[in-house]
Amino acid sequence: MKRLTLWLLAAAVGLPSAIQAQGLTMQMSNGWRFTFSGNINAFAVYSVDANGGQKNFSIRTGLLPGFAVFDAKGKEGNYDLGVHVGFAPQIQNGGPHTALAQIDMRQVYLTVGMRNGSQLLAGRELGVFGRQNILNDMTLYGTGALGGVQAPGTTLGRIGYGYLYPDFEAQITYSSASGKPTQFTVGLFEPSTFGAFNETELPRVEAEVTHAIRRPRGRTANVWVGGSWQTTKPAPGGTSLSSIGLAGGVRADVTAEINVTVAAYYTKANGAVFQFDGNAVADPTHGRPDEGGYVQAMYKLNPNTQLGASWGISELKGGGTASADGNSNSLAHLASYTVGWYHNMTRSLHVNVEATKEINRYGGGPNRTDVSAGLMLFF
Repeated sequence: MKRLTLWLLAAAVGLPSAIQAQGLTMQMSNGWRFTFSGNINAFAVYSVDANGGQKNFSIRTGLLPGFAVFDAKGKEGNYDLGVHVGFAPQIQNGGPHTALAQIDMRQVYLTVGMRNGSQLLAGRELGVFGRQNILNDMTLYGTGALGGVQAPGTTLGRIGYGYLYPDFEAQITYSSASGKPTQFTVGLFEPSTFGAFNETELPRVEAEVTHAIRRPRGRTANVWVGGSWQTTKPAPGGTSLSSIGLAGGVRADVTAEINVTVAAYYTKANGAVFQFDGNAVADPTHGRPDEGGYVQAMYKLNPNTQLGASWGISELKGGGTASADGNSNSLAHLASYTVGWYHNMTRSLHVNVEATKEINRYGGGPNRTDVSAGLMLFF
């Protein structure tokens, strides 16, 4: 499985002149190699909520947090061994002036590379189900939807506005050899409890298959599909509830300048916005469906600058009252439009400007217009 450090995230999104991680590398006397790399970002954000006219200004971390990443790699016998530790700090206080910024312990894992190029990963890393949907989202390098306007964490991007958050989770996953057109990953995950469902007898299973297509004149297309399954019980002897998820998409070069991404998902008893947040469970035996997706187009003005536009929606079914559009089966409806300008000032320094319109129909939440501008420095 690809290392999900910041420089690989950049390559996945396909921003102009994909970020080339530099970092600090030291060769150890025992043959191992130690690397330190990461990023810092800061965005000035202004938002206006159409519901009550509330206006907020903040200086904060975007959807992608800062990262301080430590890697150590070595070869012993027939195995390529590695350890990876990634700290993800945010810059804003998240409330009172004296509040402390938080640090996420997002990545702590080991890897064992086999002779055939496959890899075993064990530890805490980004989940497999739905990860391609977020990694190909342009708002990963901006802010997108805000979530809490003065919250201590990252912004939402399209989390809940086109996909569910895969989160960073304890796992043991196997990935086929990289460098081939078709790759797959399958893993066992720490099962999630939610609400009264706290008996987890079996692990959650997540899997993903990706396929890369090389087209004429250097154009490429990438297709992916993934799934998730988990079962839990509210108590010993209680009725079990199965949670399922499907996600997929395609990202393709239409021309040398235009790249288009289409992604979608469907889940049941899995969650809404965040996985296993409890919102997708109506009662002990009924799981609500949640579905959505997004479309995105990126236009390359020059080798260092891209313009982007995207629209996404997430809809939680199985409850609610009749709405203005006649849909009586929607409990929550979140959608957003985002336009962005992404520019490489240097190989490592980037400036990003975005504007987002958030739409919340049934949940009584904010209907904001958000504008952000920020810097990202990768090292």
